[in-house]
Amino acid sequence: MPARESHTELPSTQTEAVRRARAGAPDGLRIVAEHQTAGRGRLDHTWASPPGGLYLSVVRRAPRAEPGLLSLAVGAGVARAFADRYSIDLELKWPNDLLVVRTGRPRKLGGILVDLVDSPNLGRAAVVGIGVNVAAPPPSFDPGLKERVVALAELVAPAPAVAEVETIVGDAVDAAVARLDRPGGAEEVVAACRQRLFGRGRSATVDGFLHGVITTVGADGGLWLTTPSGPVAVHAGELVVEEA
Repeated sequence: MPARESHTELPSTQTEAVRRARAGAPDGLRIVAEHQTAGRGRLDHTWASPPGGLYLSVVRRAPRAEPGLLSLAVGAGVARAFADRYSIDLELKWPNDLLVVRTGRPRKLGGILVDLVDSPNLGRAAVVGIGVNVAAPPPSFDPGLKERVVALAELVAPAPAVAEVETIVGDAVDAAVARLDRPGGAEEVVAACRQRLFGRGRSATVDGFLHGVITTVGADGGLWLTTPSGPVAVHAGELVVEEA
């Protein structure tokens, strides 16, 4: 079993796991907290972390595949695992969000953050952070968020325990790393992400200025848009997909 540390509260499991990776944490270390006071998302965004959610960071030796594929591989793996276990269908909003898309506005169930850092024993470590809203009720979130998030407890009866979700998600991280390290694994990840890609065929904006229509995910994990000046690959940025 991988090493595991459980905390009632941390500022951020990701910040702690990055610190530990740089100090020589073992491959597979999992750090989990019941509550975060300074959770981190992509692009220096804060991550709302009320009690009732899963807040997990995993230290792994970085796979050899393109770095941009890891968060997508984890997202596709978690989506597949949740479909198998809970019979729910999730879509991937590039590059790191897990969405429930039914009627009305898509709602966010979880998100993924990957930090690549130097490690004295792993060489290059990938610190994979995942937050999943398991049972935190909407009033736990700020007014601007509560209409945009969804909990597993709203989708699954009976509601799963956080510990059960942690096992599923942690195993999905390990499987994603292994998949990207084997021949043909990157191609499998890209194919899975294309099947679950949210917003394909819809207009979108990246960082408020690049406008285009979402077409696909590239072999390196980039998002391809068709723009007035031609196809463009995006490898970083804030994606906003127009409502259908």
